[in-house]
Amino acid sequence: ILAVSRPLALEPSPMALHVRPCTRFLFRPLGLPALILFLVCSLLVSSDGRAADGDSATAAPAVEELRLETSEGIRIAAWYYPAPAEAKASATVILVHDLEGSHKTVDHLARSLQRAGCAVVTPDLRGHGASTRTGQPGGGPGGKGDVLEPRMLKKTDLESIAAATGGRLRDQCTVSGEIEAVRNWIKRQSDTGTLDIDRLCVVGCGLGATLASLWSVADWNWPPTTAGPQGRQVRALALVSPIWASKGISMSLPLTSEALQHEIPVMLLAGKSDRDAIRLFDQLKRLRPDAWFQQRIDQPPEKAKALDDPAKGTVFFIQADTSLAGDKLANDPSMNVADQINTFFSLVLARPRE
Repeated sequence: ILAVSRPLALEPSPMALHVRPCTRFLFRPLGLPALILFLVCSLLVSSDGRAADGDSATAAPAVEELRLETSEGIRIAAWYYPAPAEAKASATVILVHDLEGSHKTVDHLARSLQRAGCAVVTPDLRGHGASTRTGQPGGGPGGKGDVLEPRMLKKTDLESIAAATGGRLRDQCTVSGEIEAVRNWIKRQSDTGTLDIDRLCVVGCGLGATLASLWSVADWNWPPTTAGPQGRQVRALALVSPIWASKGISMSLPLTSEALQHEIPVMLLAGKSDRDAIRLFDQLKRLRPDAWFQQRIDQPPEKAKALDDPAKGTVFFIQADTSLAGDKLANDPSMNVADQINTFFSLVLARPRE
């Protein structure tokens, strides 16, 4: 395994790489060209050259609990991990946990992204964590109301979680679920200068990756108004062990959208036997034949022949030598998932918006 002990300047990008030994995503010694490809996609990129989980003189800000509500009146709990004090967030991240998970099952990933300079919001989806009761009067997380459980969720419930539609004005849309409720909170913080919705990125794990894809497509479907754009706010989408189909919802639906076919930059991270992730990447690879990069187990990095600079790619696949999946893969400290995601977000956000 090769390691570089000092930052490397990348031209023409103004960013710098700080490279540290990679524990589980580097599988064998690489030649220099392959190493460069691997570093671009797999190791931490940050504007100030710090490692994502490196030591910091300032402790991370306290995590804040939020209370939000869907258009159906379902009250949910969400957790906000602010960027380190006195630092502008490098990315504004919505993190969606897997089915039967909660913010707790992705807490390590959220805190690692926070240390890397991201501002992260992760909701407990309906029926999960602290969001287990409907929004009856006096209800909400921990209050009165009908009890919700993951096993009770049906296709319509899952579709509602990712919904953002109805009407011509987004802020008045008639159907909005948990992810849209988080986006609306971020939009309000962006209006006051606390966060930046123009640097919005989304992470989903397991079935949460499928929901994140559905919602990202819904975001891109909002047409502009005379006042300006009201959609296309998702800049990048990271999917950890995406599930192709479960409980009546499928990746087939978002894949019919131009947004996921060609527009939104996507990174997939998955274990060695994850057939759903391979299936999804193969589809995206066919749809973006000139813009893909992959690092599979025991194979050298590969890229599209027409892709001269891997940093300009729009679909990436990083495979890990593990059987872990979903939240367990995302939250395992040894797997470097936060580094992978932060690298990807940094590369995408460094590009000018079209």
